[in-house]
Amino acid sequence: MPKKPDQSYHMSADEFRRWGHAVIDWIADYHERIESFPVLSQAQPGDVRASLPAQPPAHGEDFSAVLADLDRVILPGVTHWQSPNFLAYFPSNASGPAILGELLSAGIGVQGMLWATSPACTELESHVLDWLIDMLGLPGHFKSTTDGGGVIQDSASSATLCALLAARERATGLDANEHGCDRRLVVYTSLQAHSSIEKAVKIAGLGKQALRLVDTDEHHAMKPGRLAEAIEADRAAGKVPCLVVATVGTTSSHAVDPLPAIGKICREHGIWLHIDAAMAGTAALCPEFRTIHHGVELADSYCFNPHKWMFTNFDCNAFYVAERAALIRALSILPEYLRNQATESGAVFDYRDWQIPLGRRFRALKLWMVIRHYGIEGLQHHVRRHVALAQQFADWVRDDDRFEVAAPVPLNLVCFRHLGGDAINQTLMDRLNQSGHLYLSHTRLDGKFILRLCVGQTKTEAHHVERAWQRIRDVAGTVEKEQNT
Repeated sequence: MPKKPDQSYHMSADEFRRWGHAVIDWIADYHERIESFPVLSQAQPGDVRASLPAQPPAHGEDFSAVLADLDRVILPGVTHWQSPNFLAYFPSNASGPAILGELLSAGIGVQGMLWATSPACTELESHVLDWLIDMLGLPGHFKSTTDGGGVIQDSASSATLCALLAARERATGLDANEHGCDRRLVVYTSLQAHSSIEKAVKIAGLGKQALRLVDTDEHHAMKPGRLAEAIEADRAAGKVPCLVVATVGTTSSHAVDPLPAIGKICREHGIWLHIDAAMAGTAALCPEFRTIHHGVELADSYCFNPHKWMFTNFDCNAFYVAERAALIRALSILPEYLRNQATESGAVFDYRDWQIPLGRRFRALKLWMVIRHYGIEGLQHHVRRHVALAQQFADWVRDDDRFEVAAPVPLNLVCFRHLGGDAINQTLMDRLNQSGHLYLSHTRLDGKFILRLCVGQTKTEAHHVERAWQRIRDVAGTVEKEQNT
């Protein structure tokens, strides 16, 4: 039934209260019943659109109809990333305080492009990012009270692109917007680095030919000697090395590049070093895991994603630079309509100059609420618990003579495989995922099909990991029997 609109067509304050409570109840109920859904959506291509009317409504509907369609239309097409049985990729975990922070951010509805457009949006962000430096034991020169500073990007992909743009300008001493992109520029990263680096190279106008993928060692980490050789060869050929991207916790295997050696090479050659710690960086909340950050003090920029393993829902990437002036020079444009007294004074940060888009949301609010709710102690508790569960899973794999651990397990990702070969591992993963009981993903290491199990979801507990291992073994047994008949 079409609703009868009031004179303004807007939702009234009373209606907003009533439906706001209903939405909160729906979210709370969803999280309580999330294990009743198949982790991986069972929808087929086109199913969701087939459930939607071909034309938009001519008249506004009662909000109860919209909520009803969340269950009827939306949930069947959702892969449940917040399920404790979601063990694929890296997590994108959420939590109660983060969801409430996101709601408040939407409710306040500020546009934080300039300090003047909402001082709290900027200053809370600077302050919370300074907190994170102390919480993770990062170098003090990344703090906003120095020549450096931090900013919240949407993702590590954007952070890498911003680092590249700043490195590009610094390497040539020219403004690419004025003079065009120097086609001699070269970027280096490892064979195991994230695909976003190649994408950044293309977006920045360097072209894929400017990207050097450096060989990795037996643990899938970058070989510093090969990096040095590549830089020297490019210099001899008249190229201009501008950026090295090192990874702390690669996507495929969680390999950690040798930062001290890489940083030394970058210092010797005057090359910008960016460190991508998207998933693994959160582990440094615990002092015993901070070895992953040895050498970070040599970096020009660094990022990690609180939206992966720090209970702060997507999107929230913490990006730091040691010299903010280099980043601002590369990204700042000031049209007349954005000029204001605070900006002209030089006493404030205008975060529009630290990112690609002009506009920005109040992301710091949810991060602030997560840190205040859990405290350092609470965050450390869950990180340690997840690492312990992953290590236990790795031990179970090692104790089963049908399986092997396929890469080192420094933290909470286990790469493993059935010794029967690629076909059985592919079948094993497909059957497990189709069952809906859990969700795994895969990669290739040394040319082999590898299963990945990552423990990092907010509600994942020991019994979820134990049950996953039992199901993996049971399905493997079934596949083995089929292959032997």
